[in-house]
Amino acid sequence: MASIFSKIINGDLPGHFVWRDEQCVAFMTIEPVQAGHLLVIPIEEIDHWDELPESLSNHLMSVSRKLATALKTVYRCKRVCLSIVGLEVPHTHIHLWPINTMSDANLSQAKMAEPEALAAEAEKIRGVLTAG
Repeated sequence: MASIFSKIINGDLPGHFVWRDEQCVAFMTIEPVQAGHLLVIPIEEIDHWDELPESLSNHLMSVSRKLATALKTVYRCKRVCLSIVGLEVPHTHIHLWPINTMSDANLSQAKMAEPEALAAEAEKIRGVLTAG
């Protein structure tokens, strides 16, 4: 059975994408900790991040670095938090979001966001990515 992420990747469910290539996608999470909270996800469904082929793992980190640069530009944050938890959905995903303090890095602060707000944040991030 396809994961919810595969359903979003395949267009069966809506998603606010900021990145797509042959190996991975990045889109806004519906429960952001902060504005700009992204998920970087391999297209291939692999449950545990430590079971990713090394080349795919390296690619996800390379894309995450590019997205972190975009997040720093858009949100003028001190850092970009990166977290791999994997308990919510059995499909590897990297969380990225802008932070300024340690308390900003707390995933328990995540709250549902309106689709319009997610679309607006995605547009800002895509704007920086295409300009750079």
